[in-house]
Amino acid sequence: MAQEAERCGIDSLQIARMERLLRETPPEDLRKIFSEQELLDGGEGPGRAARLAARFAAKEACLKLFPRETALGTVEAADFSVARDNYGAPRAVCSPAASDVLARYRVEHIALSLTHDRASASAVALAKPIRNETPLCGKLVYHLLPYRRKVVRDNMRRVFGGTLSEEDITRLAQGHYAHIWRLIVEFLRFPLLSRARRAKLVRVENVDILLAAHARGKGVLLLTGHFGNFEVATAAGIAQFPQAHGHFHFVRRPFKPRWLENFVYQRSRRLGFGTLPKQGSLDLFMQRLTEGDIILFPFDQYAGGRDGIVVDFFGHPAGTFRSLALIARATGAPVLPAAAWREPDGSHVMRFEEPLPPIECDDYDEEIRRNTQAYNAALERLILRHPEQWWWMHRRWKSGLKPGSTSRARNRR
Repeated sequence: MAQEAERCGIDSLQIARMERLLRETPPEDLRKIFSEQELLDGGEGPGRAARLAARFAAKEACLKLFPRETALGTVEAADFSVARDNYGAPRAVCSPAASDVLARYRVEHIALSLTHDRASASAVALAKPIRNETPLCGKLVYHLLPYRRKVVRDNMRRVFGGTLSEEDITRLAQGHYAHIWRLIVEFLRFPLLSRARRAKLVRVENVDILLAAHARGKGVLLLTGHFGNFEVATAAGIAQFPQAHGHFHFVRRPFKPRWLENFVYQRSRRLGFGTLPKQGSLDLFMQRLTEGDIILFPFDQYAGGRDGIVVDFFGHPAGTFRSLALIARATGAPVLPAAAWREPDGSHVMRFEEPLPPIECDDYDEEIRRNTQAYNAALERLILRHPEQWWWMHRRWKSGLKPGSTSRARNRR
């Protein structure tokens, strides 16, 4: 299967134009164009205009890699900046918005080359695609056990249809099935591991952010989804922090059949975290937060009826749980995005992000809608980092939904 071709962008700029820009632009406005590091690297004196012209050409070359997003205003020149690596070679630094665009196109990084003479400066930007080999198990499961394969492919087309070819979507789907296979193996194997091996299995990143949020005394709401092997990552992470044992709670629907629900519930208790039902548990959520507990709220499933509000998810209307915004507003508990993923060597990472700033409005319903939309946006960024390890089998989108409305369709997995 052919891999996605590398993209190339080229731009040049007359140094005289940059000299005029530097003369006529106040320093505070220059900082809207160049990063502090770029201005520092530009230095002072006669060579400053040439160095900054080369960096501006690099920004424009990066934009030419993504003409659609540039035309729509999704990214602009300030979303790309130039820094130097340890060997002095230029490299592109991307803003969160630009990083999302790279992830949509499955671009690993952008390589840069800058040059200038007395009259002009030029830059070349080369987008290096992610080149992951699909494991054999993923190809076999994709072809021989194609459970919800159409749902998986349709969902991927909604997110990547404008940026990836059908071959790339097939490869991504096969990577997803490889992830599911490994998840099942890990689920069965994890209880057999010793405590020491479990502790070595996971790396927890940004735990200081979680601890600082927890220190506010209002509990913590973790905005998460079905990423990686979140159960393994959470259980192994809790093992590293005994003080958290018994104070983590997953929000989820009961499993069917009953024996499976009992098995998973008892196993969760042994591993150190509890479970809370998604429906009819508002008072229980409030109690847990009042006692300073941490609630992991999977936010990536379809929400229908009174539970849901329709907001955009990857540019398409989707019924989304409004309860997280309601609980955060009522309790003042901080909402932290959190994700887990599996590294190529089989180890796991659990990472906490900075709390999302609450959005306040005079209109109560509009406030809930805006915060819910912000939660979806945070979730999108987490998914795009390791898309093959998200649960694409959910029927996340329903037809006939309009943004801002309450979803009336029946809630199904």
